[in-house]
Amino acid sequence: MKCFASASALTALILPTTAFVAPGPGPLAVARASGAARHAATLAEDVAEHAEDVADDAVNDASAKDPKDVERQRLKRSLLGRLGGPSSSASGGGDLAFDPVLADPLTKEPLSLSLQRRGPILSGGASRPGARVSLRASADSDRVFEGRTDTYFNLLEPISTSDEAEEPGTLSLASSPILSSLISFAPIPLRPIIANATSSGEYVPMRDLFTSPSVSFAYERGWRQGFARAGFPGADREFELAKEYFAPVIARKRSEGGESVLVDMSCATGLFTRRFAKSNEYSRVIACDYSDSMLTEARRRIRADSDMASTKLDLVRCDVANIPMRTDSINAFHAGAAMHCWPEIEESLAEIHRVLAPGGRYFATTFLGNYFENLARAETASNGGADLDQNMRAFQYFPSTDYLRELLVGAGFDEGKVNVEAVGSGCAIMRCEK
Repeated sequence: MKCFASASALTALILPTTAFVAPGPGPLAVARASGAARHAATLAEDVAEHAEDVADDAVNDASAKDPKDVERQRLKRSLLGRLGGPSSSASGGGDLAFDPVLADPLTKEPLSLSLQRRGPILSGGASRPGARVSLRASADSDRVFEGRTDTYFNLLEPISTSDEAEEPGTLSLASSPILSSLISFAPIPLRPIIANATSSGEYVPMRDLFTSPSVSFAYERGWRQGFARAGFPGADREFELAKEYFAPVIARKRSEGGESVLVDMSCATGLFTRRFAKSNEYSRVIACDYSDSMLTEARRRIRADSDMASTKLDLVRCDVANIPMRTDSINAFHAGAAMHCWPEIEESLAEIHRVLAPGGRYFATTFLGNYFENLARAETASNGGADLDQNMRAFQYFPSTDYLRELLVGAGFDEGKVNVEAVGSGCAIMRCEK
């Protein structure tokens, strides 16, 4: 007879000893002018900085028949300025502004950016206006992505290009944090049945369990600090360790006169994102997460931080198993307490290796499986004593540092450039160079 573990029992098993990270991948992508040091460096802030000038142009330009056209032209110039001006591409051609990093997550083609012409251009209040932007690989591409410069860019999936409405009654777990949260209270064997009956997508606990806004709210209010019980070094110390490991790569890039790009994957509420951006060590920081609520909280905290530097800072919603970035485009890649929440771990690590530039470095921390021993035992008991399928487990249960090392080598990293160490009772720190 199968014994179902109640939600309260699982909570009691988990909360005293563990805390969780919403899996990565999430989105944004328009870099701002590097000279605007008094603002957090996003296009949203860049647009805000020039909002007054836009209004003046609309009034003073006698040839302007419509002030909105003047605003569009200014925003377009701002976009082109952030991306280095118009450029042609084999995939698109013409005067399209192509982001130097972002790409279609499926085809890996570079993405061009353009302002949406429907709806208001500026919103969110006079102090923080933003613009709606669309991204596509070419002018005739049927894969179109959207985002806002004052929130994030959603590169998880393209928007529909047809006028057909979704089937009535269809919900998506990826876009419904409430649905994801409610399913977590169902007995483990029943979760996929409920999910498939109510949603157009498969329910994956380690990816979908923690998309709830309540988790985003709690993450930096005690939740993440609890990781110290497993041996995690703490946010400040981990940031210093990562920055130290990335330093030679960034110094080399700087000496060559090039721009350095850092990715903070599974960024959650931007705990490390803000530290990387404020360090002024990187030309551009791209923070990614799968969770809409995490990215929303990250943007709120970025706006509230008066010490944000002039680093170009983008938020992107995405899946780490299909990273929406060009091959060989990233110099430094960070993933803090995240890998245990990636369902497709082999594909995810291979994607990280792909996007890293030659000589680029990957720094990551994660839980070791022994820290989740009680949870794993409860899952097995709830499944009648049988092991759960990987996608239905709460987390990846990495058995050892050797196992992690094998995963990284299998992803393409040279064995001699992979270092994995255990810290405390259940934390692993990884350093890899491509």
